[in-house]
Amino acid sequence: MPSPKKTWISRRTFLRGTGVVMALPYLEAMMPSSVLAAPMPKAPARMGMFYLGTGMNMRQFWPDQQGLDYQASRILKPLDKHRGQFTAINGTFLKEGGGHDGAYPFSTSIAKGERQRQSPDQLAAQTIGSDTRFSSLQLSVDRGTNYGSQALATISWNEQGVPLAAENDPKVLFDKLFRPDTQTQKAEEKNEFRRRHSILDLVRDDAKQLASSLGKTDREQLDQYYTSVRELEKSLARRVEWADTPKPPVETDDLHGTYQSKMAGPEGNGEYLYDDYAKLMYDLIALAFQTDSTRVISYVVRKELAGGVYPEFNVSKGYHALSHHGNDPQSLEELARVDAIYMNHWAYFLDRLASIQEADGTLLDRTVLGLSSGMGFEHSKNDLPTIVSGGSALGIKHHGHLKLTSEIPLASVWHTMLDRVGVDVGNLFQDSTGPVQALVS
Repeated sequence: MPSPKKTWISRRTFLRGTGVVMALPYLEAMMPSSVLAAPMPKAPARMGMFYLGTGMNMRQFWPDQQGLDYQASRILKPLDKHRGQFTAINGTFLKEGGGHDGAYPFSTSIAKGERQRQSPDQLAAQTIGSDTRFSSLQLSVDRGTNYGSQALATISWNEQGVPLAAENDPKVLFDKLFRPDTQTQKAEEKNEFRRRHSILDLVRDDAKQLASSLGKTDREQLDQYYTSVRELEKSLARRVEWADTPKPPVETDDLHGTYQSKMAGPEGNGEYLYDDYAKLMYDLIALAFQTDSTRVISYVVRKELAGGVYPEFNVSKGYHALSHHGNDPQSLEELARVDAIYMNHWAYFLDRLASIQEADGTLLDRTVLGLSSGMGFEHSKNDLPTIVSGGSALGIKHHGHLKLTSEIPLASVWHTMLDRVGVDVGNLFQDSTGPVQALVS
């Protein structure tokens, strides 16, 4: 049977159904026919900034060796399969960081209480976000901004230095990505998850018609995309169903407080265990990038003074309490255990991006991600747990463990990322000393 005739489709093509508009991933068929014989054009560049409040146990973070052949430390061990796709940068600091006000200068280098400036993600949004539905997305484990509090819920600031509110509900984010924001849509979606109507069911006819005009490679890519969406829907539907199911009564007087809150997810959200929540949020980010719904993401993965209890991982205290360890061996052990959990989630995210084929590489190849904190260890502003991941097709050169000869401001990392996604901020950017040349291939 002959293969379907290749048809050109617009990059802005959507699948449509009742109350649904579903974006598509990058496909070969989105190339004009006049360039089909030429090398595939580059997919767009993406950028993400990720904040981990309250630092990490740096005693078990850095490997002893430098370069790609280092022996993995306990905390970096989960990233082993991604060697060559990330760099842990030893030697970054925040001049105004340390303590629990570090979320304020994290992306801007401006201390709490002072007039803020535009954050790097918003600079990127102005340059690479103009062709997407959302110029940027702000995510967090807490909704809003919490402006004025040490437990800031956002790291994004607009041109006027105003904090941009973040969203923490996976269901809201899913709807934002796949459902048009109209009154008709709102009426039709009221009980969508409970009725178990899948987005894919609602766009089935449009999807079949599209598939009939695509080549084998594009059909395989769409199948992978549809599978990801379906799995995410199932996870969200289970959460909705269980949220409405009464819990059995139980006597709690004799239970330890830790176990009474077993279903407490991030920052007191009662619907999720944190492990489930973290993966849902990373799945949503991957889909947002894959569908080109946005090219710029910021995400507060953990707030200051917070971090949950994690009873599912046999951790006895909240993250903030563990950070005040007083050199207690058990607290230090549990702190490293929780840090490794966060690195497992980061590895899961890199897995997702690396599994998505795009143009002549993967989504990870054209996405540069910066992960760090407002403090290092024991509330210091130095020795930040900074990791840059992805972006090899954007000219990022990875080293595994890169130990700098002298400390540099965290702003130099943001400077490097902006440079690689095509945002020209000149030589004077915050307190940056310039892009990190070792990261530029």
